[in-house]
Amino acid sequence: MRVMKIICPECGVKATIKKTNRKHEQLSDIYCYCSDVECGHTFVMNVSFSHTLSPSAKSKNRIVKDLISWLTPDQKQMALDLLNNPA
Repeated sequence: MRVMKIICPECGVKATIKKTNRKHEQLSDIYCYCSDVECGHTFVMNVSFSHTLSPSAKSKNRIVKDLISWLTPDQKQMALDLLNNPA
């Protein structure tokens, strides 16, 4: 698993994330500090969702679950019968 690497914008040395403030489900402020004690720079960076490369398999399951929740009990039974006895 890869971990996001933060670089100090002042000196170019690795920085550490001290705190994350989630502003929205797709936007966070990350509070960082430089690991070089001589630099001592502390700063905030924004991390945001950009785009999907491969869709989540879970989202398909959620769609099916939502569709089933809207069915009447008779329609749910019909769907179950069709799944158990495909033609």
